[in-house]
Amino acid sequence: MTLFRTFLILCLLLAGLLLALWRGLLDVPPRWNPWAVLDIREAPNVLTGFKLWRLQDDPALCQQALSRSSLRFTPQIDSAPEVACPLSNTVRVHSAGVDFSSSFIASCPLAAAFALFEQHDLQPAAQALFGQRVARVEHVGSFACRTIAGSQRRSQHASANALDIIGFRLADGRRISVLQDWPKPGKNAKFLRQVQQAACRRFNTTLGPEYNAAHRDHFHVDMGLWRICR
Repeated sequence: MTLFRTFLILCLLLAGLLLALWRGLLDVPPRWNPWAVLDIREAPNVLTGFKLWRLQDDPALCQQALSRSSLRFTPQIDSAPEVACPLSNTVRVHSAGVDFSSSFIASCPLAAAFALFEQHDLQPAAQALFGQRVARVEHVGSFACRTIAGSQRRSQHASANALDIIGFRLADGRRISVLQDWPKPGKNAKFLRQVQQAACRRFNTTLGPEYNAAHRDHFHVDMGLWRICR
């Protein structure tokens, strides 16, 4: 059997398996079924990225996924297509397992990615290093109808598909600032580096202080097309 024929048979078997899962002919746990709704409470696995991707064009599916999380959110009406930066499939995020410095508009996939990040990465990191949870996430916004600095390309912020995080406040009131704590030694800086690396696993793009001077005071996370971790 040639290598090509082996490859073709494997592709057909995989396609048959996926079709059987989609038609419900195979009984597998939902977390291992690529067509099952993303359950944000479950530990992420190799299918999580695909399930997140499915949410971008399916508001009902996305809101179903968000309902399986600690997020408090309000679905938003799509804006008129003729506005400069039209928004679709967005929610207003009010709180999660954390409070926010203010509510914000987010694309539904961004909100789902944040819920995964908060539950499976942010809180475990805080518990491991400080023995307490993160109570508040401080940010400077998500939606801004603008281009990327120095270019004509639309920023992910223009579709509410990005969030800029400037710091965290722990349950005991301690504040951890990206601007002030990233350059220093100690637990706060260690926490920020762990958080940044975890964000790279949950969001498509994560940019921090070492990317450029414009990001010295915040983490930029988004669900754009490109996977970047800087």
